[in-house]
Amino acid sequence: MTSKKDKIKEEEIVSDTGDQTTTVNDVNVQNEKEEKAGGTKKTSKKGSKSKEADKIEELEIALAAKGDQFLRLQAEFDNYRKRTLKEKMEMIKTAGEGIMLNILPVIDDFERALQSMEDAKDATAVAEGLNLIYKRFIDFIKQNGLKEIEAKEQEFDTDVHEAITKAAAPSENLKGKIIDVIQKGYLLNDKVIRFAKVVIGE
Repeated sequence: MTSKKDKIKEEEIVSDTGDQTTTVNDVNVQNEKEEKAGGTKKTSKKGSKSKEADKIEELEIALAAKGDQFLRLQAEFDNYRKRTLKEKMEMIKTAGEGIMLNILPVIDDFERALQSMEDAKDATAVAEGLNLIYKRFIDFIKQNGLKEIEAKEQEFDTDVHEAITKAAAPSENLKGKIIDVIQKGYLLNDKVIRFAKVVIGE
C-alpha cells in the first residue's frame, strides 16, 4: 500500500537545476494552455487565408469587368471608324456631283454657241457669245474656290511661280520680274494646285 508521502513524491518532478520543483498537475495545466494557444493560432491562420481568397476573387471579378469594358470600347471605336470613313467617301462623291451639276449650264452654253457658229455670218457676234460664256465659266470657278495666280509683271515668288527660262527685260524696271506667262497657275482655296510657268526678265 502506497503511503500518502510516497504519492506526493511520485507526482513531483525535479528540474535539472535542482532549485525548483514542478508537479505533474502543473505540467498538465501548462499543456492545456499551449493547446488552447495553438488552436487560436490555427483559427487566425484559417481566417487570414479566407480573407485572401475573397480578395483574390474580388480582383478577378474586377479584372474580368475591365476586360469586357475594353472589348466593348474597341468594338465601338471600330464601328465609329468605319462609319466616318463611309461618310467621308459619300461627302467626296456628293461634292463632285455638286460641281458637275453646276457646270452643266456652261456646257449647254458652249453647245448653243457651237450650233450658232455653223449658221453665223458675223464673226463679231460669235466672238461676243464665246466671250460671255468664258466670263460665265470664270465666275463659276471663282465661286468654287478656284483663283488664277497673278504673275505678269509681278515679283518672282517660288511659292507660286515656276521659272522656265530667262529673257532680256523690255525695260529696266522689269529686270528680275516676270515678263511673260507660259502657262497660268491656279489656287484652290488658297492652296497651289498648279504653279504658274513664267519667264523672268534680266
